[in-house]
Amino acid sequence: MSGAAFTWHGGRLADARAVYGDGPEPWIDLSTGINPAPWPCANAIALDWQRLPDPAALAELEAIAARHFGVEPVLCCAVPGSEIGLRLLGQVIELPGRHWAPAYRTHATVCGQAVSIDDIMRPPTTADLLLLANPNNPDGRIIGHAQLDEWRQGQERAGGWLVVDEAFADVSAAISIAPQVDDGSNLIVLRSFGKFFGLAGVRLGFVLAPRAIIARFRQLLGDWPLSAAALAIGFAAYADTAWIAAMRAALIERAARLDAVLHAQGLEPRGACPLFRLIETPDADVLFGQLARHAILTRPFADHPHWLRLGLPSGDVEMARLDRALADG
Repeated sequence: MSGAAFTWHGGRLADARAVYGDGPEPWIDLSTGINPAPWPCANAIALDWQRLPDPAALAELEAIAARHFGVEPVLCCAVPGSEIGLRLLGQVIELPGRHWAPAYRTHATVCGQAVSIDDIMRPPTTADLLLLANPNNPDGRIIGHAQLDEWRQGQERAGGWLVVDEAFADVSAAISIAPQVDDGSNLIVLRSFGKFFGLAGVRLGFVLAPRAIIARFRQLLGDWPLSAAALAIGFAAYADTAWIAAMRAALIERAARLDAVLHAQGLEPRGACPLFRLIETPDADVLFGQLARHAILTRPFADHPHWLRLGLPSGDVEMARLDRALADG
C-alpha cells in the first residue's frame, strides 16, 4: 500500500495501525526524528496544578536555557513549542518571506516563497525574512557559521532578517549560531526542546532575538505562555548538563550504527544530524510499505517521492528489527 497518506507529517501511528494493523511486535515510530531515548526524569517532577504558572519560574527557565544556548537571558523568550514561534513571526515582523526548500512544512506556511541555494547566494535587493533550518530537515544538511554570517550581513544591508530554525541543533553545541544574537544584529534563532530531549509532548521552544523583537513576542504570548509542567521539566532538563553531554555522544554512536545497517542493505544515508537519516531510492514508496508491514513507520515525502527519512532506533532490539525488515524485500 502507498505511503502517500503519511506525507503530511510524522508520528501518525494511529493511522498506520488503521492501515497496516497490529502484528506480533509493537510498532516502531521512526517517522519523526525525535530522540527515542528521552530525558528520563520528567515523571519524577512534582507539579502544582492548582496554581497558575509562576512568572518567576518562567524567568528561571529562560535564564538556564539562555545559558545553554549561549545568549543573554534578555534575548530569550520561551514559547509553547518552536512552531508557535515560527507562526508568530509574520505578526512580529511584517515583511515578505523566503524559505530555503526543501525544509519543514511550517516554513512554507510562514514564508511562502521557496528559494534554492542559487537564490540565497545572490545578495537580496529588498527587505524580507530569509528562513532556513540548521540542521535542515529532512536532508540533515548543516551550514557553517561563516556562510550563515554572510547571509545575515546580506539581509541586514537590505533591511531584512535572517531567521535560523535550530530545532535539531542541540545535538552539538558547535552547530548553533545563537551566540551571535544581539541587539545590533538582524538575526532570530528558534530552538526546540522536544526533539533532543525526546519530550515533544511538553510543547516547549524558544525565540532568541534582539530585545525589541522579544518584547513583541511577549506581548502576543500574554502572561502565562507555558504550562507548569513545561516550566518545571524544561528547567530541570537544561540543568542536567551531564545527561546532555552523555546524550550527545550516544547519539553519534547510534547514528553510526544506523548508517552501518543502511549501508549493509545497499542504501546510502544522507545527513549530518544524528537524530535521522535520509535515503534516496526509486523504490522509496515500496520500501515504506515493506517497513510498515513489519510495524516500522517511516516518513515519505509527496514532493520528493524518491526520499524516505528514518529516525533513530532506540536500541539494539529496534535496530535489529529494522535490519531484518530492510532485508525482507
